[in-house]
Amino acid sequence: MAADYGVEAEPAFNEAIHAPNRLRICGILRPVDSAEFSVIREALDLSEANLSKTVRSLADVGYVRVTKSASTSRTDNRRTTRLSLTSAGRQAFDAHVAALKRMVEGALD
Repeated sequence: MAADYGVEAEPAFNEAIHAPNRLRICGILRPVDSAEFSVIREALDLSEANLSKTVRSLADVGYVRVTKSASTSRTDNRRTTRLSLTSAGRQAFDAHVAALKRMVEGALD
């Protein structure tokens, strides 16, 4: 995945990303600029509360950015929440994936 930028990530296992839902969120966000909270919630089949808590843990370590904006498709005052990986989040995810690949390759040798 780091090939997008012509840079190979140095393998580094990351406990903050490794938990299944956190890993899946990072995997969904990695190839895109951002995604709506509701799209990720549906894709992962998580409750809003569970996804909020998981996203907060990634935001607290600086890996995910949460932005809220007025919705152009709604007539009420609700806001749209979008999630994106930060630069640090992309680097951490790429390094974690590289570490997992190294583990698998070592297991296959």
